[in-house]
Amino acid sequence: MRTLIKNGNIVTTSQTYKADLLIENEIIKAIGDFSNETADEIIDATRKYIIPGAIDAHTHMNLKQSERFTSVDSFYTGGVAAACGGTTTIIDHIAFSAPGSNLHTSINHYYELAKDCAIDYAFHGVIQHINDDIINEMEGLVLNEGITSFKAYSTYGYPISDDGFLRILTSMKKTGGVLTVHCENHGITNYLKDDFVKNGKLAAKYHPLSRPNYTESETVGRLIQISELAGDSNLYIVHTSAKESLEQVRLARKKGIKNLRVETCPQYLFLTDDVYDKEDKESLKYIMAPPLRKKEDNVALINAIKDNTIDVVATDHCPFMLEQKLEGIGDFSKAPGGVAGVEERVMLMFTNMVSTGQITENEFVKIMCENPAKIFGMYPKKGTLTIGSDADIVIINPNNKSKIKRENLHSNCDYSIYEGFDVSCSIDNVFLRGKTIVKDGEFVGEKGYGKFIKRKPLI
Repeated sequence: MRTLIKNGNIVTTSQTYKADLLIENEIIKAIGDFSNETADEIIDATRKYIIPGAIDAHTHMNLKQSERFTSVDSFYTGGVAAACGGTTTIIDHIAFSAPGSNLHTSINHYYELAKDCAIDYAFHGVIQHINDDIINEMEGLVLNEGITSFKAYSTYGYPISDDGFLRILTSMKKTGGVLTVHCENHGITNYLKDDFVKNGKLAAKYHPLSRPNYTESETVGRLIQISELAGDSNLYIVHTSAKESLEQVRLARKKGIKNLRVETCPQYLFLTDDVYDKEDKESLKYIMAPPLRKKEDNVALINAIKDNTIDVVATDHCPFMLEQKLEGIGDFSKAPGGVAGVEERVMLMFTNMVSTGQITENEFVKIMCENPAKIFGMYPKKGTLTIGSDADIVIINPNNKSKIKRENLHSNCDYSIYEGFDVSCSIDNVFLRGKTIVKDGEFVGEKGYGKFIKRKPLI
């Protein structure tokens, strides 16, 4: 099957130029002027951008958060939503298993969960406890099985101790693995939450007050210091939300720390904590951790994208139905935490960052495609428009205005936190390894077409 995309504006991290792109046998075969070339399918991309398939490095499909709550997108439905939003690869964070489980217990379960995925996928292993067996297993996964990144938490049910983090990061330094960390101070957030509940402060507006900025930034600073102690190990801070955390990152980089990477998400760029002041039936939609912050945090995060302090914009896609969220009426702490966003991400970032001139389309490709591919060991197979790379390609119409409406989205979630947001672009066509999976904005791919991507260590 030969597909020719003609007359488009090809976007790389360094330049934008008009050219034709030829796809053959799942890869990018050639880029140039192919006016006289024949193909099985020819697509006219005049006045449109051609970018690499976006990579979402932070999703939670089929996440069992508790005995009561499991996120409502499967790898199939979440993959369809991602595809329609211009994302062709996800890296999913594996959920906790039973206490004492080894890493393969949950990984093997996720291979089964993901077999119907509509797009390509990889996994971040999850670390619940530390001992010699876990360290050895983790190193084997990095070096032999293509699972090169892991998630650890400083909070929730299995908070890792400082000495545990040091052991993990020392191992990462040895193998080239990457440790991703959810950074919130476990003791303080639990104390504040319990104190609010005990004193009858149960409305959603107390959720952000129970997880203030310093509970994130304190932990970010501590993890950076531990990674430095481990020899400047590969540390990746997920869903950064607080301006004070950025100060910790800049300080570390000024000191010469090179292997620190930082992620944020659209909700922390474009929404603020005033949504928690609405009545609970509305405000509970926005329960997530970390919570939404102030406008000054939005501004600081946007500036951090512009000055390269932030490396990646992902989603933390972890949706629940409104009915599930409303379990928090009368006690905000009982609402499941997480929101959808895997379909909205590319459009929101293009609209609010590229169309407004905050960043160039080339910088957009860097944070949405190339950086996550490089950090997580998929480059140049993924994340770039290069001859020989997978033909993961998105055609964006940069001048097609609309509004985000839940009825037009593909996630199982029955609401969008971005309902009514203006977008300036549309995702017209998406290719995954050369196969059309989105045509004229509609999913035309196949259940189970996605492949597990074995990744390389970050050395």
